[in-house]
Amino acid sequence: MTDELAVTGIECFAHHGVFDFERREGQVFVVDLVLGIDTRPAAASDDLTDTVNYGSLVADVKAAVERDTVDLIETVAQRITDVCLLDTRVEWARVTLHKPDAPIDATYSDVALTITRTRGNAHD
Repeated sequence: MTDELAVTGIECFAHHGVFDFERREGQVFVVDLVLGIDTRPAAASDDLTDTVNYGSLVADVKAAVERDTVDLIETVAQRITDVCLLDTRVEWARVTLHKPDAPIDATYSDVALTITRTRGNAHD
């Protein structure tokens, strides 16, 4: 059994996209994380070193989104799960990457991609 740690609404500004103006001007991306972890060791010890430090994780995720421009949100979402799975206590990571200002010629509220990766099949 695993517990779930969620951090939602992480705002990042990056230059991802297939169009030149997206790469030039950039836009906001929003990340939601849900991590499968066992929180019992931290609950017993009341020690931050026994759990995922979500403050550090958010900084690492934000940096991963904002570096190295790519075309697709699929690539960015995979990059984020890779960062989450660096901590061996994370059994799985569910990442939703929102691109609310995607260049779509229609009225819409959001574009979002959700991927789930588990330890051992992160790139399958």
